Amino acid sequence: MSVTVSTEELLDQIVRLLAIQVRQGFETQNAAILALNSAGFSNARVGELLGTTTDTVRSAVNAAKK
Repeated sequence: MSVTVSTEELLDQIVRLLAIQVRQGFETQNAAILALNSAGFSNARVGELLGTTTDTVRSAVNAAKK
């Protein structure tokens, strides 16, 4: 049985796998948040990829700016 997956779905899966690698590569969630944020991901997308809230991401980014 063949499963058809759209290009968009494949790209989303790749991004999610890379986010897992990013998270595992850093000691803290905040470091992973900052890495993904600096790569241009929105706070909402970072939260989605790391399994946390947009507010948590926003707080981490704001704390890093201080």
